[in-house]
Amino acid sequence: MDALPWREAWHDALYAAGRGFYVTRGGPAEHFTTATHGVTGAVLAESLLRLWLREHEQAPAVVVDVGAGRGELATHLLTALTSLEEARPHHPDECPLPDTPDRGELGTRPHADDPPDECPLPDTPDRGELGTRLEGEAGRGLPATRVVAVDVVARPAGLDERIDWLRSPGGAALPAELTGLHDALVIAHEWLDVVPCTVAEVDPDGETRVVLVDPVTGAESLGAPLDPADRHWADRHWPTTTPGERLEVGRTRDEAWADLVSRVGTGLLVAVDYAHVARERPGAGTLTAYRRGVRTEPVPDGTMDLTAHVAIDTLDADDVGRQRDVLRDLGVRGRTPPHALAATDPLGYLRALERAAAEAELIRPGGFGDFWWAVKRAPGGDVA
Repeated sequence: MDALPWREAWHDALYAAGRGFYVTRGGPAEHFTTATHGVTGAVLAESLLRLWLREHEQAPAVVVDVGAGRGELATHLLTALTSLEEARPHHPDECPLPDTPDRGELGTRPHADDPPDECPLPDTPDRGELGTRLEGEAGRGLPATRVVAVDVVARPAGLDERIDWLRSPGGAALPAELTGLHDALVIAHEWLDVVPCTVAEVDPDGETRVVLVDPVTGAESLGAPLDPADRHWADRHWPTTTPGERLEVGRTRDEAWADLVSRVGTGLLVAVDYAHVARERPGAGTLTAYRRGVRTEPVPDGTMDLTAHVAIDTLDADDVGRQRDVLRDLGVRGRTPPHALAATDPLGYLRALERAAAEAELIRPGGFGDFWWAVKRAPGGDVA
């Protein structure tokens, strides 16, 4: 088989009908654990809602999970929203919102000794345009905020019926129905790292060339020089002339993110991903693969997940920060509960221990704490 640019082979390996990894291999949960699974997913969902409440006076009309896997994070978001809705006070003044952080200081404010008080959601605004495009009616037991999950597969069996599901074409492409979003919290958790991009390498003469790959064997070779658009991106964001150095041209990720942003009239968008910034671009690149929970050499044959870190600072975002800093600022501490609780409430103590362990894992350096967050505020939002 002829060698292809990594970007093309990568896309087919993940998303091709009938054989792509994400289409036929049972979903990410069967191959690796992400922060959206289990108790860490519950803590993450609550933190995302807390971020929204810091900047908005009302609950989001819609929460969208892009790259939803099999709906793990969407399910946690639904649970958190339902719990907050049930706990909502009769008078909003009974539970003031926490102070809103200054823009551009995501995850950089001083950390208080104690986590901020949690605050139930205030009254919810109208659902916005998306609600008129999706099947289902508000009267079927939905919480005040609609939850929508987006991924490349058909709706998973057993997913809570209150979660709307949109099927995506895969990669950078988004479903046409995902548009006209207002008062929306949109989350792209580990989506951009699987948007295929051009992989390039500097040849012995200092020319940056496209890396080609055999889709069956994974054998690589150097192809043509970068096209003008990719070269412009590389010169601006990942300049290198050192022979043998590799880079992943993030232009397709920037464009995918810009497309998602364009679909939100008002609200907040959050990208969470493996990533790097200009001061720490890796000279060897980051393209890698996982199969059955084990890291392996990347081969675009459809049998493994293929991923590369995101140049997070090139996205159109208002704030960028490490997950460990962002979550600490939102009250995630990972503190062990008082041991005395074990005597008075053993089950409560075990639940608190589980929660503390999940929080600690989300902020752990060398683990999920190394993720990066990029936050974009859509213009005209209900920002406090």
